[in-house]
Amino acid sequence: MVMHTLTIHHLVKGEDLNHHRTLYAGRGAEWLVEAGFIAASNLVPPEYVLCLKIHGMTFTRPVLPGEVVRYDSRIVWTGRSRLIAYIRATTKGELTVDGFITFVYVDDNGKSRPHGITIEAETPEEIEIQRRASEL
Repeated sequence: MVMHTLTIHHLVKGEDLNHHRTLYAGRGAEWLVEAGFIAASNLVPPEYVLCLKIHGMTFTRPVLPGEVVRYDSRIVWTGRSRLIAYIRATTKGELTVDGFITFVYVDDNGKSRPHGITIEAETPEEIEIQRRASEL
């Protein structure tokens, strides 16, 4: 299966701000996980997807009220039951935050189970992102 990018957007409102009047990191993390979850849920039923770990979420610029953050997410690597998403968020075309999130495919009892999905990297960028994900 090839990598497929899904995009969501969030408008930064007053309730999303910290005491510096910029996007609160916790809200940004929530949106990052949401974007990754949507990518995983595009491949397996959402009721069987659990978030296991957020890997290296790095903010590169502040986000101001009224700005729109674009989250591009895709599953870039899979294991037996794992699905690793890479999420890249931009604001006004500039990188805002990016990171990897590991999700696990589970059964009705919450135990990991195989999903049978293999992701194929096609471009040099995808190959590099997949390499990074495989080392997590």
